Formats: sequence, structure tokens, C-alpha cells
Amino acid sequence: MGLTKEIKTKVMTDYAVHEGDTGSPEVQVAILTTRINQLTGHLRIHRHDESSRRGLLIMVGQRRRLLAYMRSKSVARYIAISERLNLRQK
Repeated sequence: MGLTKEIKTKVMTDYAVHEGDTGSPEVQVAILTTRINQLTGHLRIHRHDESSRRGLLIMVGQRRRLLAYMRSKSVARYIAISERLNLRQK
């Protein structure tokens, strides 16, 4: 149910801060957003899949914490990634 290798590498290259970047907060938030969108589509079809719903809530919380970290370190980077991914800002 996870992301395929092709999708994950494409997301990494699109949101990388520098060459070979795989762990910056921007990349992590982009990967989590992709997984969240995929799982949301799955849950629209399979409404009673409670274990997937729990996983979705965990991912949303992790993304929220990463975005809070980015907001505390650099507001400009936080705003840029939020606009690029169409996320609501606090």
C-alpha cells in the first residue's frame, strides 16, 4: 500500500533542497503528503478500514510536527512548501 519507488524518487527530486537530498523537512513533508493523499483515496472506498485510518492519523500528526519545526526554523521555507503542496497554514 506504500509508494512505489518511481513515485518516491520523483517526489524527492521535485522537492529536494540540494543534490541528493532525501531527508530535509521539505522532502519528508512532500512524501508524507503524497502518502496521505493516497491513503485518503483508499479510505473513501473502504470506509471501515480502521487500521489504515489509524495509520493515516499517525502520518498527519507526523506531518504537522514537521511543519511546526519548519515554521519555527524558517517561516519562508514553511510558507513555500505549504503553498507548493496546497496545505492550509495556521
